[in-house]
Amino acid sequence: MNPRWWHLAVAVLAAVAAWRLARTFVRRTTRRALIRFHPRVDRYKLTNKRHIVATLRADPEIAAAVERHAVEHGEAVTRTWARVDGYLDEIVPFFSILAYYKVGYAVSRVLLNLFYKVSVEYQRPDPFRGLPRDAVVIYLMNHRSNADYVVVAYALAGDVSLSYAVGEWARAFPLEYIFKSFGSYFIRRRYREPLYHTVLARYVQLITRNGVTQGIFPEGGLTRDGTLRPAKVGLLDYAFSVAADPAMAARMYVIPVAINYDRVLEDRSLLAELGAREGGARPRRWAQLVDVARYLVFNLGRLLTRRWQRYGRAAVTIGTPIPVSGWLDELAGRGTDLFALDRPARLGEVQQFCDQVMDRVGALIPVTPVCLACAALQTFDSEFVRKAELVARMDDLRAVLPEVNARVLRVERSTEEVLDRAYRMLRLRRVVARVGEGYLILARGRPLISYYANAVAHLLGAYAAGIRSRDALPSQGTLAELGAAKP
Repeated sequence: MNPRWWHLAVAVLAAVAAWRLARTFVRRTTRRALIRFHPRVDRYKLTNKRHIVATLRADPEIAAAVERHAVEHGEAVTRTWARVDGYLDEIVPFFSILAYYKVGYAVSRVLLNLFYKVSVEYQRPDPFRGLPRDAVVIYLMNHRSNADYVVVAYALAGDVSLSYAVGEWARAFPLEYIFKSFGSYFIRRRYREPLYHTVLARYVQLITRNGVTQGIFPEGGLTRDGTLRPAKVGLLDYAFSVAADPAMAARMYVIPVAINYDRVLEDRSLLAELGAREGGARPRRWAQLVDVARYLVFNLGRLLTRRWQRYGRAAVTIGTPIPVSGWLDELAGRGTDLFALDRPARLGEVQQFCDQVMDRVGALIPVTPVCLACAALQTFDSEFVRKAELVARMDDLRAVLPEVNARVLRVERSTEEVLDRAYRMLRLRRVVARVGEGYLILARGRPLISYYANAVAHLLGAYAAGIRSRDALPSQGTLAELGAAKP
């Protein structure tokens, strides 16, 4: 035999053997991950991407939308279908159990525990009690940081794998590949083309009908001032449309999820963006890159010199499931058939439901030490606050919070201990300084104090008005100071 053919045969056999060994390794590792976490993995998430794309291409509603688009824009039907193929490739993910539970969970555990002490609480001890085995669950969450995706997925890893609706910000290598391998799908938030929204709607309806658990941030983006933003209901409306089938409605549940932090990684950037929206100068790209580089060097130095301190708490509270069938029955009792309404009227009803869920989310916001201390500081009219007065005010706020069902972290600690923990975090950020028998709010610190106070101000009843009156979020004059502030 010709030696070249012999070498080629050996190479092919070696490649086949390596492929089989790799496939066996992946299967065993995947099986171990499932045994370890015992999660509820939605079977449809394991469906091959090509099959999902083929299913959507055969959808009559998408075909009709293609015809309308081609006629309205004078475009060839083949070109319009090519446009649809691009949308499908962009939207449809490829879920990997190995990526989600071995790589993703391991990396998120290391990073989250490096930056935060993560705490997870449930409104009731067993939140999934009473749900049918084939329940279709949608988690609705407030959105404070891009870390929310990781924090909530980490918190729920032992129960379920989430498919997030992710904005365009993550459509960059390697983030796009990572999110898609975790089962997340991408959406264009301000893209108005009807054809695109038909494709997106049919995809969301397809995965909802097939029981895929979804995570949605109704606010549509990060809060810039710390408050809860008004909810947007486009995705929720798409998902709820499958509840026109009573059997599907009986399986659907919405679970509110509240997230909060002692430190939001992007807080200064978000405040700078807020200032720009109010008429200030928009932060320059190079300046943002310099800030990021400085942050990385500063913290790497702290890590290498063993002066690293975590950023306090990252806290998640999981609420009680809300049956969609109960809401539909309530509407029917008022003589309203949701699915017989025209789109504007239907969206109005969905908006009211979503607002009620977000009210529940707001009531479940975990009150971290930094947020509590900042809320107390905001109620004083002076830049210098005596420690005894601050402790007394924090005592008052802690007494108010349980009345609105808020989760107060470190509740077992005394108020002085909570203040001490918050002060360490605020001193690290150069927000406050200890002076004599009290604390001095530094000039660059007031916007951050307002930002963190706003996260819990809605929970504080009569105190909320005082907090709002002291609100000092960025305006045109503070952007330069924020940009110059150290991490």
